[in-house]
Amino acid sequence: MITVLTPTFNRAYILPKAYASLRKQTNYNFEWIIVDDGSTDGTEKLVSEWLSEDKFHISYYKKENGGKHRAVNYGVQKALGEYVLILDSDDTLTEDAIEFLERHCSEVASDEYAGLAGLREYTGKQGVIGGQKNDDSYIDATNIDRVKMKLQGDKAEAYKTSIMKKYSFPEFEGEKFLAEGASWNRIAIDGYKIRWYNHVIYQCEYLEDGLTRNKTDDVLMNNFKGYTYNTVLDIRTKSFPYNILSIGMYSRLAKKKGYSKKNIERKLKISSARYEQGQLMVLLHGITKRVKNGKK
Repeated sequence: MITVLTPTFNRAYILPKAYASLRKQTNYNFEWIIVDDGSTDGTEKLVSEWLSEDKFHISYYKKENGGKHRAVNYGVQKALGEYVLILDSDDTLTEDAIEFLERHCSEVASDEYAGLAGLREYTGKQGVIGGQKNDDSYIDATNIDRVKMKLQGDKAEAYKTSIMKKYSFPEFEGEKFLAEGASWNRIAIDGYKIRWYNHVIYQCEYLEDGLTRNKTDDVLMNNFKGYTYNTVLDIRTKSFPYNILSIGMYSRLAKKKGYSKKNIERKLKISSARYEQGQLMVLLHGITKRVKNGKK
């Protein structure tokens, strides 16, 4: 029923935590696919010791380093489950995660749904991400409508495998980073809903060597085609003022790359007035941040 998909790169030091959480599941109706994105730290030797696991099936694939989004695309093509849950290599699942997802999959079987999701919590005692109460209630909404529905923070989505194959991540030559909105927002634009459950199934830490902490200006500059692609989607899908702020943030880096105002407007498919609004929004955003930080 479920494919747990873990893209990994040089995470042999922590991958056993993810493995241990899968061994503790109350339901073993899942497979675990590990896509090794060119690790050089002994990940292959580590995983080889797990392949005889008798509680659930493990498939291990090693490929040339190309970034998480390519590893996910690769793994989805190998998936045998009806749903794919991405488990990052430094994270874990709660003991009832698979059981919970399988119990509710039938509720989102119709074509209007792309899948279902649970809550994430910080590892330890820091609480639920996004502030939702862990009460098992749910909201049906597209990924675009999350802010309006007060579904803040990262969630743990299990997308239908057929949907993930249809909306695979774009791959830009020479680039190894792409924000996940490149697929999730396209799915939402086409009207597919997610059933967002207020039930914790996923635990995470956001380590120093993770993608979340390292989405710096340099990363975006070095993966600018993908950044451009996602910014166009952000302008279309984010609510005000975040859609306008996206224009200003993008323009700031585009200018560093030598892009003119006209080039930026053409790439983002926006008017001159929208461009100017973006510059103003970035300025206001900067002032707000300085005030919050107690600076003049």
